Amino acid sequence: MEVMRAAEEREMAGGDVLHLEVGQPSTPAPSGVIAAAHRALDEDVIGYTTAAGTPVLRRRVAAHYRSWYGVEVDPDRVMFTVGASGAFVAAFLAAFDVGARVVVPSPGYPCYRNALDALGCEVVDLPTTMATRFQPTVALLDEIVTVGGPIDGLVLSSPSNPTGTMLDDGRMAEIAAWCRSHGVWFISDEIYHGLTYGIRAPTALEHDDEAIVINSFSKYFSMTGWRLGWLVMPDALTETLTRIGQNVTISAPTLSQLAAEAAFDCHDECEAYVARYAVNREILLSGLRSAGFDELAPADGAFYIWAGVDHLIQSGRAADSQTLCAEWLADIGVAATPGIDFDPSRGQRYVRFSFAGSTDDCTEAMVRLKDWASASGGRS
Repeated sequence: MEVMRAAEEREMAGGDVLHLEVGQPSTPAPSGVIAAAHRALDEDVIGYTTAAGTPVLRRRVAAHYRSWYGVEVDPDRVMFTVGASGAFVAAFLAAFDVGARVVVPSPGYPCYRNALDALGCEVVDLPTTMATRFQPTVALLDEIVTVGGPIDGLVLSSPSNPTGTMLDDGRMAEIAAWCRSHGVWFISDEIYHGLTYGIRAPTALEHDDEAIVINSFSKYFSMTGWRLGWLVMPDALTETLTRIGQNVTISAPTLSQLAAEAAFDCHDECEAYVARYAVNREILLSGLRSAGFDELAPADGAFYIWAGVDHLIQSGRAADSQTLCAEWLADIGVAATPGIDFDPSRGQRYVRFSFAGSTDDCTEAMVRLKDWASASGGRS
């Protein structure tokens, strides 16, 4: 958020900014969604729905799981929330008591930690590395339990923000089985499903029907500001989660729910967005390597590249990723996100680049970074 604010100030002062810091699509919602919203405004009262959401949209999501994954999901287990963020808070409230020990891999999305901490849970950090593709393993989970004692939950994202890495089917099965055998709630963030590059993203529900699965219309369907996420609820928590929804938000935004019914008929548009991300991904991977960035996480999915900047810190070119990102923004108008939010202990050595923006911006940003590296000795 600080980077975005600084970028906005630069733009207001007349400077140009190439936005590689923003973790959201630069495209609008699909045309069918927008048309459905217009119809709803003309024809519907736009009152409350039930806490779980409209029956039509719940059935569409269930059909989506059948079509994409071959998994049968009872529509009654689907609940819509105010974005995936609302789903996480509801899931944490339902699954954990104060003092619960919940494992969160790092680097990872910072709001997991912040929400759990605010709810009185103990966040158990699980450091991951390039060797495990920045994803947890059963061996790492065993070590956590051996050293610190039993845990109550595991939150992971695949594909991941900020690394873009993901679990393949085998590793997802191993993680799900480990959680089940240890009585651990498995909360799977699948918000970036659909945004993958040559590799299929498995859902946790293929391996554990009692996993808590969270997704959203924000990323693949390009509907961030519509604030509509969903939970696939395990049977044991369905009543609790529904009551939480009733008391905390009453319901997710009705207009967004009515519009989102059309989203599943808009895959052609969404796949065109994914094709553009794939082009941008190749531009950044090639451009960053040309600029001397050799430590790049495998960008299996989402629209992020997690890049190590140790070579710049060790050469004295920058003190840490925060000062480096500030310099790039001030000197060459390239906005990127320092890694400190995603990994409090090691994030000063990493930067997250987003390729969700335009192809022209991605191309120009790589030109500027390469010129900067050449002029400053950035390759040393």
